Amino acid sequence: MTETTRTTVGIGGAAESTDMVLNIGPQHPSTHGVLRLRLVLDGEVIREAEPVVGYMHRGAEKLFEARDYRQIVMLANRHDWLSAFSNELGVVMAVERMLGMEVPERAVWARTLLAELNRVLNHLMFLGSYPLELGGITPVFYAFREREELQNVMEEVSGGRMHYMFNRVGGLKEDLPAGWTDRARRAVAQVRSRMDVFDRLVLGNEIFRGRTRGVGVLSPRTVHAYGVSGPIARASGVDFDLRRDEPYLAYGELGDTLTVVTREEGDCLARFECLLEQTHNALALADACLDRLTELPPGPVNQRLPKVLKAPEGHTYAWTENPLGINGYYLVSKGEKTPYRLKLRSASFNNIQALTELLPGTQVADMVAILGSLFFVVGDIDK
Repeated sequence: MTETTRTTVGIGGAAESTDMVLNIGPQHPSTHGVLRLRLVLDGEVIREAEPVVGYMHRGAEKLFEARDYRQIVMLANRHDWLSAFSNELGVVMAVERMLGMEVPERAVWARTLLAELNRVLNHLMFLGSYPLELGGITPVFYAFREREELQNVMEEVSGGRMHYMFNRVGGLKEDLPAGWTDRARRAVAQVRSRMDVFDRLVLGNEIFRGRTRGVGVLSPRTVHAYGVSGPIARASGVDFDLRRDEPYLAYGELGDTLTVVTREEGDCLARFECLLEQTHNALALADACLDRLTELPPGPVNQRLPKVLKAPEGHTYAWTENPLGINGYYLVSKGEKTPYRLKLRSASFNNIQALTELLPGTQVADMVAILGSLFFVVGDIDK
């Protein structure tokens, strides 16, 4: 903590006041992990805010260049540990596009199903942890109960609880286990039947609404300026979702079920409401995918690949609507078995930069509410 002195001129003449420079983090209960915020305070009011990132940087983009196209899936899996399946998906889609490869229909629908289940798992973590940061401990227990229901079926199909490693270039690792779709349907139904607890327990709580309504208003201009995406951008009225606007996987056939949830207020409450409604919709999409998988005849879920997989020389860009926002993968190949370059555009990195605009002018007491409502994963920032 440091102090700086500044001189202000008013009607009574010049006067000196002291600004305080306060470091929140890099290890602090208010920062969701290893993130540092450098705040300049004038009393209880934040004048400047600078997010300082990189404390978890592990050089994944450089490591991509030393791993073949099968191995990079493992590296890309981990930067947003709450969205592992979706992270894998973007990488294999980029490689498949380079190869001009068509993925079997059964794998397309299974990927869509698992991506939506992964979306629910991601959102449930924030639906439980955000009220916890504002003093409400109960919702996190409900959130983890529902997460366990879905993690059980994800673990059964892939063998992993968080890092699934189930995507492969050309499809999936293997077909869904016998009877798995019925077990997944029951898990989805159980979670859907209990999701109203967040409407009643959180949104129905006057203290929660008082701490979040009108706090941390993010304007559409700032959304566009900083490349903010996902439910945070849609809570500010930016109506954009790749699943609807540039469909990939099976989303083009799910238009009747897919709902892009938006709000106009752009405050902390709107961001939470968007996240909650998007969770409801993801469960509905999972049900629709299960219905379609039941109708499909048995068939392959992957393509046969050569022992040494090489992408042709060239470059491509694939992007996906990850749970936290848009993830982009810029792949450059020189015709070798490893990428020449693979640039990762992670949602959290852009979203967290908006704090430089959001925090100035707000009270220190509202800092935790604003920070928590951005729903980021530190590994997704640092990569």
